[in-house]
Amino acid sequence: MIEVAPVDIDALERVVRIHNVVRPDDPSTVESFVDWKRQADEMVWLLATADGEDLGAAVGVVGWHSPPQTSRVHAWTLPQARGRGAGTKLYEELTRWSATRGCSEMDTEVDQGDDASLAWAERRGFREVARDSSLVLDLEHVEAPSVEPPAGIEIVTWAERPGIDRELYEVYAEAEPDIPGEEHNELPPFVQWLSSDMHGISDRPEAVFVAVAGDEVVGYAKLAFPQHGTRVFHDLTGVKRAWRRRGIASALKRAQIAWAKANGYTQLVTSNDERNEPILRLNTRHGYRAEPGSIVLRRAVSGDA
Repeated sequence: MIEVAPVDIDALERVVRIHNVVRPDDPSTVESFVDWKRQADEMVWLLATADGEDLGAAVGVVGWHSPPQTSRVHAWTLPQARGRGAGTKLYEELTRWSATRGCSEMDTEVDQGDDASLAWAERRGFREVARDSSLVLDLEHVEAPSVEPPAGIEIVTWAERPGIDRELYEVYAEAEPDIPGEEHNELPPFVQWLSSDMHGISDRPEAVFVAVAGDEVVGYAKLAFPQHGTRVFHDLTGVKRAWRRRGIASALKRAQIAWAKANGYTQLVTSNDERNEPILRLNTRHGYRAEPGSIVLRRAVSGDA
């Protein structure tokens, strides 16, 4: 008989092991999962077992870059355990957990091209709401670009200007609602944003690039770092509305590319909602190539899982 139960940090290594077996392309660590939980309002870690054997794992998250009353859920079943009902049991528990947190909907993702997982999710009521493109820049085969910001704009790092926390938040508060797919997300208050979005274990102030015009912060672009490997990931790139279409985002992008290459990273990776045409054009123009992305799925939270 399959049992699904929440676990605490003492068993988190088992959840992470299952995740890494199922997703070797996106390895994680216990420390990353703990930091993820710190950033969210609530998070649950689940294990599916039968007769002492681990079959699968899942996470549910509320209040982490998501619309109101919407949870984000992810489940992973070990290859040798598929077809035994572990995935269904995990999603049943994720549905119950989401409902008790006041959620009316829950989101999940499958890889583009994974038709079996997509069909599995659709049979359980999930429907596509967005597609995210994955774009990669091979730093070993590009020249480091010259930053060349527009006239009147200086590109610095947060490490060089440590007193601009609230100015960065002002950029975030303007940029986040304008990103397709993020427009309905609740903006966290300043203190929460600073802790969760800017001081995580993947964040470094020397890799937050800031566009300033005189004394005004008008944009920034942030990189995020895995705990292992030579890939680095793009986080938010945002420019205040009044300063857009002047080439500031391009200059910030070039600063990121030059820095990552100079610091020995081999790839820059970003994920963009396919409706976000300005950022897609910006990345394509700088040599990023498309890889299979993900499909965002949503279903109502109800008594039927």
